[in-house]
Amino acid sequence: MSLQKLKEARLAQGISQTFMAKKLGYSYPSGYANIETGRNKLSLANAKKIADILQMDVNELFFENELHEMSNIFPSPGGDLKI
Repeated sequence: MSLQKLKEARLAQGISQTFMAKKLGYSYPSGYANIETGRNKLSLANAKKIADILQMDVNELFFENELHEMSNIFPSPGGDLKI
């Protein structure tokens, strides 16, 4: 998961950490800031909420590169293992 991509997307839209924290139900901006810095784990439910706030696809925002890299270890439709 790319937390840098999350921060860049938020900043590109001019959205503050305080705004994100309030939308996610945190009492303090640090609740959200800790997600961006990796101090707190991000739940799937909050990942979806964040993607909705930023009007982005959750996979594109959080998983694009990892899913692409991982897809190389699964068998292709023909049955061959790609590595």
